[in-house]
Formats: sequence, C-alpha cells, structure tokens
Amino acid sequence: MASDPQRGQRGTSGSSGAPDPSGSPEDRKPASDEAHSAFTPPLGVPYPPVPEEEHPTSEFALPAGLRPETPAEQEGSAFTPPSGTTGQHPMPVGATAMGAAFTPPHGIPVVRLTKEAPWQDRMRTMLRMPVGERPVPERPERGEEDTGPAVPRVLDLTLRIGEILLAGGEGAEDVEAAMFGVAHAYGLERVEPTVTFTLLSISYQPSLVDDPVTASRTVRRRGVDYNRLSAVFRLVDDIASEGITLEEAYRGLADIRRHRHPYPSWALTVASGLLSGAASMLVGGTMLVFVAAAVGSMLGDRLAWLASGRGLPEFYQFVVAAMPPAAVGVAFGLAHASVQASAVITGGLFALIPGRALVAGVHDGLTGYYITAAARLLEVGYLIVGIVVGVLSVLYIGLQLNPDLRRLNPEQALGQYNEPLVQTVAAMLLALAFCVLLQQERNTVAFATLNGGVAWVVYGTLVYRAEINVVPATAIAAGLVGLFGQLLSRYRYASALPYVTAAIGPLLPGSATYFGLLNFAQGHLAQGLPSLVQAASLALAIAVGVNLGAEVARLFLRAPGVEEAAGGRRAAKRTRGF
Repeated sequence: MASDPQRGQRGTSGSSGAPDPSGSPEDRKPASDEAHSAFTPPLGVPYPPVPEEEHPTSEFALPAGLRPETPAEQEGSAFTPPSGTTGQHPMPVGATAMGAAFTPPHGIPVVRLTKEAPWQDRMRTMLRMPVGERPVPERPERGEEDTGPAVPRVLDLTLRIGEILLAGGEGAEDVEAAMFGVAHAYGLERVEPTVTFTLLSISYQPSLVDDPVTASRTVRRRGVDYNRLSAVFRLVDDIASEGITLEEAYRGLADIRRHRHPYPSWALTVASGLLSGAASMLVGGTMLVFVAAAVGSMLGDRLAWLASGRGLPEFYQFVVAAMPPAAVGVAFGLAHASVQASAVITGGLFALIPGRALVAGVHDGLTGYYITAAARLLEVGYLIVGIVVGVLSVLYIGLQLNPDLRRLNPEQALGQYNEPLVQTVAAMLLALAFCVLLQQERNTVAFATLNGGVAWVVYGTLVYRAEINVVPATAIAAGLVGLFGQLLSRYRYASALPYVTAAIGPLLPGSATYFGLLNFAQGHLAQGLPSLVQAASLALAIAVGVNLGAEVARLFLRAPGVEEAAGGRRAAKRTRGF
C-alpha cells in the first residue's frame, strides 16, 4: 500500500510533540481526529483568507452605493459653546449652539445683549426668550476658595428689591425684569421669578439634577413714592451694569428704605387742592370755582388721612375723600350756579380717579400677566365704586333738598368752554400737582409737567380743531405721553412711571364719570350708562396708548450712545389660541 507523503510528514511532526511554527497552516493543525469539527475544511481544501476587520451588517445598513444623509444638527443650549469654537475665545452673549445668526427651529435672529443697552431692555429680552436660549451669566474671576455670594442671600436681596418696585406701582413685567437682572448679575443661571399682585417668588435650580431653592415674599402694604422707585432703579442698574458686591447692594437698599419722602404731608394736601382747581379750569371754571374745588379736595384729602390713621381700608378712604368735593358742588348748585357746580365736582373727581392703577393693570394684561392684571383692575373697580358711593350719597341728599339740581350738566361746560391758553396752563398745573402727590424726584417734575402740557395740546387740537372723537384723540395723546416718557427714561436709565403717570392727569375722564353718576342719582339709568361706558373707554384708551407708545420706543428707538444690534427685541410667542 502506497504511503501518503503529507500524512507521513504530518505524522512525523505530530510525533515530535511540538508544532513547527514555520510550517504551513495544515502543518499547524493538530493530528488527532477529535480536534476536527464540522466547520473544518476537508483535507486538500485551502483555508479561506483571514479578514482584516469584521464588518457586521444588519437589515438597517445602507446598501452599497448610497450616500448617508447628513445628520441634522442638534438644538443648542445656552450652556454649551457652539461647535468649532475653542475655550480661548468666550462665546458672545446671546449666542447658542446653532451659531450667532439663527436659533432653531425657524431661524429667528438672535438678540445681542450688549452691556451698553439699558438693563430693562436686556432683562426684558431674556424674560421673553425660551429658557434654553437664554445666555449664561458672565461669572467674575474667583479664586479657588471664593465660591461667590450665598444663594439664599441673593434670593433675599432679589425679593426685597421686587417688593419695593411692586409696592410702588411698577408693572409685573418690569418687576420680573429687575428681579431677573439682580439674580443674573450674581451668577444664578437657572432662575425664574414670578410676580402676582401681592406675592413675589423666585426659584433657583443649581443644576438639572439638584433640588431647586425657592423663596417668596408677600407685599402687604403699597404706597406711592416714585422717589424711592427711582432710587431702586439706580440700584438695580449698579448691580446689573456696574457689578457692585452683595454687601454694597444691601447697604444701598438699606439707605433707600431710610430715605424720607421729598414732600411733607401738608404739601401733599396743597397739591391735591391745586390738582382739583386746575381740573375745574379745564372744564370752564373761574377763579372762584378754582378756590372752591381746591378747598373741597383738601378737605377730602384730610378726611382720607384721618381714615387711614384709624386703619380703615382704602375703599372707605375713597368714600370719605369723595364727599367734600361733591358737597361743595351741591352748595354751588343751591346757589343756582349750575355750570360752576359741575366744574367743582368734576375737579374733585380728577384727584380721586385711580389712573395710575388703571394704567398698570392694562399694561400687565397687554404684556401677558393676566392674573396680576385682573387683580389690579378689580382694585380699580373697588376704588371707583367707593368714589361712586361718596359722590352719589351727597348728590342724593342735595337733590332731596333742592330739585333744581337736576339742571347740573357738565357736558354743557365742556361744550361751551374752549380757551387753549388757559386750558394748557391748567393742564400743566394739574401735572405739576400730580408730581407732588406721587412723591417724584425734583429733577423729574419739569419733564413730567411739560409732557402733560403736550398731551393736552395734542388732545385739544384733535378734538376742537380736527373734530376727532374723544376716544381716539385720547389714545393718540396718551401714546405720545408714553413715547416721550419712555424716551426720557431711556436717556436717564430710570423708570418711565415718573414721566408718564403725572402727564396723563389732564386726560382722565373726570367729567364723563361725574355726568354718569349724576344721571344715576337722578334716576336716569339710560342716560347715565352711556356716559360711564364713555368714561371706561377713555380710561382704556389712556392705558393702551401709554403702553403702545412705550413699546414703540423700545422697538424702534435706541438708547443714547448705543450702537444698534443685529437682532431686534423678541416678544412673547403668540399661542394661536392653544
């Protein structure tokens, strides 16, 4: 039997007990048949080449020849630098991971928040941005042991500042912007302030896996002091722009709380009389009517101070404050001076109409703070009801004493009296008296007085010369008031309220309110209701005009010395009813 040379070689090498490392793959195979398996190639069949790398495939793999689609770029975050940037150059403020030109998913231009812009604009812009697109606050250089200010102290300072602003009549959006600016300046990234009519709260979450820290504060007392309001705005500007320390901010806040009012109580009483006297001259009053309206208003102011000292709610303070002007008007009516009596009562109502709260309530509603707006407007409703109760009580008694008082009609006074020079001077005097009542800084009084004069000139020109309806004329004049007030506030980096609130005084619907109340007292509900509807329309026109003027100033006008950024200010996204 012939022998196989390969088997002979394999047997020889296998008998030696050690494989030959220099042999072929067949030579390195074990000689025992037990080492073979079903996957071993038969004898004489060469082994397949060993693959360089394994490439497992699946049913999801792309066929050969097809190019894979470019992966969609993920949405960026304000906490991650954009792709392609290094740690040597800091990312610009307002930039996201999508780059500096567009933000996902619709390519909305990114707002560049320059430090030269007023802090109100910067913080309001950030509040109206989605949380994921807000810029990261710039942290100052600190040492290894310096961990920055304590979070509870920053939140406490933020709430105290917001309390003063909300108690002073500032709008909910401006209060939130100030609170956000303070927290943002001290390095708190994920912070959310919330403002309602009487409650302030702020929540801070250190990271996405940490528990949030929440603090709140209740506003129980509200008072009008625009001097303190302006001081708080300057403090927030120092915190947001100058970067003062937390201790310096606390000292500044303590100094603000210790500030005394710029005008004593007797000056407020005299200002209330001047306001009512000037308002009576707007509707055709003489010097005698000026004095009578001033006396009635000062008596009402003193009674309101007495009621406040006794701890009575504000509703009853308005009731007692409305009685003396109405009583003086009834006295004039008993003396058969019907038109003059109307002017006296109308002037007294000018000093009591809560125009400041009305403008703030409508402003909150227009900016999306509906709960706060509803609460403010409800407060306005209660105060107006208090005025109605006080005036109607006196008018009802007067009608019982003398039925001839039915001849009182303030519309006659408004229709017959048209003296531009006298009315313009009276409007400026009314705005000046309003500035004193609001406790404004002395350096803002002149601007607010001129703004009030301009408002009345525009209103008178539209109504008496162009013969436009009083409601759109009031809205246009109020819009100019808001525009000029916003310009002055941006020039001085301060609140716009001191320049706006007093200037809308001449536009308040005092005569329409009185005429409706008089018809109610006489039992003519059908005639009184349209007058009250007109008064409400005028009040809403004032509020909407002021807010629109302010928004126009923010949208199209730049702050002094600030270069225009690439993007505009983003507003709240429209919900389309969802």
